[in-house]
Amino acid sequence: MIAIVIPYYKIGFFEETLESLANQTDKRFKVYIGDDDSSENPTDLLNKYKGKFDFVFHRFESNLGGTSLIRQWERCIALSGNEEWIMILGDDDVLGNNVVESFYNQYIEFNELCNVVRFASVVLNEQDHTISKMYEHPRLEKGIDFFIRKLRWETRSSLSEYFFKRKVYLKYHFKDYPSGFYSDDRAWIDFSEDKLIYTINESVVTIRISDSSLSGTADKDVLKQAEYLYLKYFYENKLSFLLKKNRLFVLKKIEFYYYFSHTVNCKSWFYLYTKYWSNFDIRELYRFHKRILLKILES
Repeated sequence: MIAIVIPYYKIGFFEETLESLANQTDKRFKVYIGDDDSSENPTDLLNKYKGKFDFVFHRFESNLGGTSLIRQWERCIALSGNEEWIMILGDDDVLGNNVVESFYNQYIEFNELCNVVRFASVVLNEQDHTISKMYEHPRLEKGIDFFIRKLRWETRSSLSEYFFKRKVYLKYHFKDYPSGFYSDDRAWIDFSEDKLIYTINESVVTIRISDSSLSGTADKDVLKQAEYLYLKYFYENKLSFLLKKNRLFVLKKIEFYYYFSHTVNCKSWFYLYTKYWSNFDIRELYRFHKRILLKILES
């Protein structure tokens, strides 16, 4: 059985999300909706979908999403039962009609092999216009390879496209990065453990980017801070899993965060210097020293 968890806050596109659940060709799932003390009451809308699929609605008396999206996700997950697999679906995202069916059709292939399953995706704007190609993925992929592909802008990813096993969620939980940015990306690597991520490209999840969504109104400073924390974790804990060129790529991303945030100092210079030396590449060392010199001259 699947638990589809919806952290609810905005009603604007919520009916399309509910309609996509009602249209599933396989109804072997249960939906848990956690209202984050929203001013937009969805009760009347939900009444239209009684009997169309199995759902539970709970309104929380305090807002958590404003201070920690991760804590809101987790208290919504806590509403669910003992379903083996969990999906967190945005209140403005849409499942293709055969998402659940394709999951069960391929269940035997991935259940023992993987802890994380993802779907192909496409991005939609608030006018219902598709603004991206359809993103597909390798059928099987190491989490660390996904990390690099996403970092190099070779793919996209967001929370609603994934199913994950409850047991690995309970083991790792989500890391609380600023505004939840990169928390889901980090989770897929943690949750997959030493197993592969399995992709179902035959079904599509539609992700909406709008002026009312967090992705559409992201604060650049907050986004960069979250990216830095995410990258620093991998650089300090997962280096042995990265090729040298990717280690240097991650290090350069960290270096440019220091420039962006104006936090570069003697300590950060030393940190960067030792890391560049430990991953010796004469061209990168030359470029690094050149950047140091330019920064010194600028100041």
